[in-house]
Amino acid sequence: MHATIADSLPLPAMDADTRRVAPVSVVVPCYRCADTIGPAVASVAAQRLPPAEVLLVDDCSGDGTLERLREVAAGYPAGWVKVHALPRNGGPSGARNLGWERATQPYIAFLDADDTWHPEKLAIQMDVLAADPAIALLAHSMNVQPRTAPAPPVRRPIAVRVLPNRLPLLGSPFPTASMVLRRDLPFRFDERRRRAEDFMLWAQILLSGYRCARIEPVLASWHKPPFGAGGLSGDMDAMYAAAIDVRRTLHAQGLIGGARMHVAAVLGVARYARRRVLTYARRFAGHPHATRADQAS
Repeated sequence: MHATIADSLPLPAMDADTRRVAPVSVVVPCYRCADTIGPAVASVAAQRLPPAEVLLVDDCSGDGTLERLREVAAGYPAGWVKVHALPRNGGPSGARNLGWERATQPYIAFLDADDTWHPEKLAIQMDVLAADPAIALLAHSMNVQPRTAPAPPVRRPIAVRVLPNRLPLLGSPFPTASMVLRRDLPFRFDERRRRAEDFMLWAQILLSGYRCARIEPVLASWHKPPFGAGGLSGDMDAMYAAAIDVRRTLHAQGLIGGARMHVAAVLGVARYARRRVLTYARRFAGHPHATRADQAS
C-alpha cells in the first residue's frame, strides 16, 4: 500500500443530496502512479463544486497501480470514482480517449495523475461557461509548486480572454490539466502520438473555429517542472521533434498556412534553446521545482 500525507486527510463530504455537482467527467490517465494518484483524486474531491464523476484509466501499468486505483476508488462514495484498464500500454492519448468515450457528462476535464487542482477550479470554470456557453474549451494558468504548498490565492474579478482562431506563437495557452471542454466535440487525442498529443488536440479545436478561452488564475499545479524532469516530457529532443511534426500535420490538414508555420518553427527553436538553458540551470542549482521562468515556458 502506498500511503501519502493526502491519503491521511479526512475525505470531504460527497453527499449528492446536499451538495451540488458540476456536469463534468474528470479523466485521469494513470501509468505507474501509485504514489501520486491519492493526492490527485483528493484534490478533485476537495472542489467547492465537485464533478459528477472521476474516471481513472490504467494504461497497463503492470506494477500494482491498478490495485491502487481500486483502493482509492473505494475510499469515495460508490460509483463516483470509476476505474478502467487498458489491455496494453498505449500512452496517455489512448487512456484519455477511453475515459472520454466512457464519460457521461456534457463536459470533460483532464488531470494527470501527478498533478493537483485548486479547490476553486471547477466552480470558477463552470461560472465562466454558464456566462458564455458558446465556449467549447476553457483553460487557465498553472504553476509549479511543492505538493504540500497552499493553493495560490485567486484574484477577482475573473477576466476571460477569448483566443483568436489562429495558432499561438508564444507557448501553449492550454495546459492539459487546466482544460474543460465539451464532450461532444468531434476530436480525440491522436493515439499514434506519445508526445505533443495535447498540443495537437487543442490546436485542432482552436483552428477549426471553435470558441476557446483562457482565464488567468492559477487553478492547478504541476509538482515537477513541466519539461526536462523525467517521464515522456523529460526527453526534450523528442518533445521538440513531436511539436515540429504536429505543426507539419496541421499544415497538411489546411489548418495553418506556410508563413505562420515557418514563424512558429523559428520561435520553436528559440523556445527549445531556452528550455535547455533553464533545465541545465535548474539541475546545476539542485532545485527540484521550477522557477517562474519555467512556468511561463
